[in-house]
Amino acid sequence: MGKEKKLWIAFILVTTISFAVLGYYGYEIYQKAPPLPGRVITTDGKVIFEGQDIKDGQNVWQSIGGQEVGSVWGHGAYLAPDWTADWLHRE
Repeated sequence: MGKEKKLWIAFILVTTISFAVLGYYGYEIYQKAPPLPGRVITTDGKVIFEGQDIKDGQNVWQSIGGQEVGSVWGHGAYLAPDWTADWLHRE
């Protein structure tokens, strides 16, 4: 077996394993995502907002590049302050 063939086999093996791991963890993250409520209501039954309002807000946040400068949950705070209530109150 030639040296080039061994390198190609190693490359294909590493690439295949890498994508398998990426796919597995992508699936796990998707399954463990926080649930989005269908509707948020007050105790007297008044609708505050619906699930589609949350999705619309996410789309606006992403369209203005919000995911590029921080995050709601704080794990993007290396780039910018997170947008949690704690940071907003201190600001």
